[in-house]
Amino acid sequence: MSSLTLALTDSTTMLRRNLKHMQRYPSLTVMLIGQPIVILLLFVYVFGATMGAGIAGASAGRSEYLAFITPGILAITVASVALGTAISVAMDMTEGIIARFRTMAIARVSVLTGHVVGAMIQTAIALVVVTGVAVLLGFRTTDASPRDWLAAVAMLAAFAFALTWLTVAMGLVSKSVETASNIPMFLILLPFLGSGFVPADSLPTAMGWFADYQPFTPVIETLRGLLLGTPIGNNAVLALGWSAAIALTGYVWAKVLYNRDPSR
Repeated sequence: MSSLTLALTDSTTMLRRNLKHMQRYPSLTVMLIGQPIVILLLFVYVFGATMGAGIAGASAGRSEYLAFITPGILAITVASVALGTAISVAMDMTEGIIARFRTMAIARVSVLTGHVVGAMIQTAIALVVVTGVAVLLGFRTTDASPRDWLAAVAMLAAFAFALTWLTVAMGLVSKSVETASNIPMFLILLPFLGSGFVPADSLPTAMGWFADYQPFTPVIETLRGLLLGTPIGNNAVLALGWSAAIALTGYVWAKVLYNRDPSR
């Protein structure tokens, strides 16, 4: 059996293991999906009328604000599931299963690949559920073509892949599950400090500068342009660049952490 075939076989086994964990412990998945839904409901029904009027004019209201924040909520959904990945990896580390895998005759890459692919599947499910809730609330994309939707899905997949590898590394570096649940929390906060809930140019100068140069803003603006027809400019290029840089950083960091001598 070639090394590539062995890696694929072992990765499939590890993916199946992670999917079974999701089935046996659904509470984590429910929490990860429920978090962005709660934020969506809170902002639409508590702040929606006021925020919609402030962004789109006096005649606007909740429906306009729902359209504005849904791309930001989708980005939060990706970050939320990525946070769960850090927790899952940290659980494996603290329970000693990773140490056992290191001693077994399996492809070393398969353990992390199983977590990443499992997280991507979990992210897809979460995005479908959250998008469905937004549609039930009145979110519509009448100007978006099937090609625009495909591009939006590809953008979310690229960003999810990047954040997943980053949080895999965070899970590996964490000394406990509690630490792993806290370290990635800034990913949930970044959309609030970007263009997720208000236009970036409405923020104070320093915060507006930060919003312009952090990774979530170009992702959100790209999704907004694809789904709502707003100008995208160079945001798509920046979003893909950020995704590639984060994915590479997370992958290299995770590989170094996983391969290091545990006795050190």
